[in-house]
Amino acid sequence: MDGYQLTFYTEQNRRHGHHTVTEWLLHEARQLGIHGATVINCAEGTGHAGTHHAAHMLRLLDQPVQIILAVTQDEAERMLSAVKSAHVHVFYTRSPVEFGLIGDDGHGDARKHFSLFHPRTH
Repeated sequence: MDGYQLTFYTEQNRRHGHHTVTEWLLHEARQLGIHGATVINCAEGTGHAGTHHAAHMLRLLDQPVQIILAVTQDEAERMLSAVKSAHVHVFYTRSPVEFGLIGDDGHGDARKHFSLFHPRTH
């Protein structure tokens, strides 16, 4: 499938309302029916204004974070529209990508879930 990779760049401590920007973006993606996201905590980075951000041993608040979504064109437009309308201050990139699933998971259950707290019962 052809679509986009949306990548949002923020810091661990960055907030929007009562939630971190990361939490808000993940919640909004779920609300829009976007089913996958990857959050990557980075060691360090330089922001668009030239400010150095890094995770320190005793203080992780300034740690750079990436939130990555593989989405269709419609999902990308809806997600970016939601971010704009909520006035969330966040840097993003949008790159064209091809994405899809390959192979069989061996279980035949498309609703496969994994939890550390609730063992699967199959």
